[in-house]
Amino acid sequence: MVRAYSQEHTYAHPWERVTSASWRKFADPENKRILSHILEVDTLNHKLDSSSGKLYTTRAITIHAPGPWFIRKIIRQDICHCVESTVVDAQSRSMQLSTRNISLEKYIEVEEKIRYDPHPDNPNLWTVCKQETSIRIKPLSALASMAEKIEQKCVDKFQANSAKGREVMERMCKYLEAESRGISA
Repeated sequence: MVRAYSQEHTYAHPWERVTSASWRKFADPENKRILSHILEVDTLNHKLDSSSGKLYTTRAITIHAPGPWFIRKIIRQDICHCVESTVVDAQSRSMQLSTRNISLEKYIEVEEKIRYDPHPDNPNLWTVCKQETSIRIKPLSALASMAEKIEQKCVDKFQANSAKGREVMERMCKYLEAESRGISA
């Protein structure tokens, strides 16, 4: 069984500001408090393709292991390592992020895809963020009802963390807006 959900959010900020906020959200000390499930973020590589103008980036993200506390006790693992791949196409004004776990794979598979594009109704001032997440608890597939409950707990946690992420992005956008006007926030 796989739990999947999608969310869409409109930022009342231009695409350039929202994507800048996305890059900076993990570095800000205030955001580290809000995004306390994120333990560490490291850039593994980045490459600018001169022919297409696209920026490709890979980051390693270490988080608190998802799921209920008793599952973390059973698997004896409190952290989870993830890889985030990002493609930014400044020419078409699109930023796509794909994140998946690379540890705990025999217990859980999580994949998150986020896309930032100019909003079709107001492309110069608004940005639409589309997020899709899928979660699959693997060893409990035979025990479908238990797996479903754990997957739902994971979905609830991911949705709460997504709300925190949007809060951080809004804060970073306002900071960048003030910075662009020469006002310290």
